Amino acid sequence: MRRTLDAFYRLGGALSALHLTLIMVLIVAQVLGRVLDKLLGWAGFDALGLTVPGLAEIAAFLLLGATFFGLAYTFWQGGHIRVTLVLQYLPKPLHRAMDTGVTLVAAFITGFAAWQSARLALDSYDFGDLSIGMVPVPLWIPQAVMTLGLIWLLIALLDALFLLASGRITQLINEAPEE
Repeated sequence: MRRTLDAFYRLGGALSALHLTLIMVLIVAQVLGRVLDKLLGWAGFDALGLTVPGLAEIAAFLLLGATFFGLAYTFWQGGHIRVTLVLQYLPKPLHRAMDTGVTLVAAFITGFAAWQSARLALDSYDFGDLSIGMVPVPLWIPQAVMTLGLIWLLIALLDALFLLASGRITQLINEAPEE
């Protein structure tokens, strides 16, 4: 089960990286199109008009995917910001209790956010909401990505909560779960 969950979190990280790569490819294509148009203009030819319509909006949606798909992976890699100033001075049992409590609160907040995000996506789907940019995108699509990323994070938080409560790990940072 542990390997499956770790692979699941890595998949989220890979999807996040894919979204960032797509942003880079679109921006490079846009820049190269502008450079080629400029060179053609200098050479006396007509510009081809090579642009990516709605690039800013598409990049924003891809950034949303990169952010939310990467949440669970970043959590398990210890990349989320944590205030460890107090934790480092606590004895191990109290440290574990504090980690458990904070993870429980984080799971509750994430679950609530996922629920509300899912409701928003369903409403957008029911009403046929579209983005207002050059490329009309059904808003339920990026909202569903956000919901999926939050559910992914919720699974990671519940996994951590189970490991902390069962004693398989005693703290969230710098401790790998037992196989």
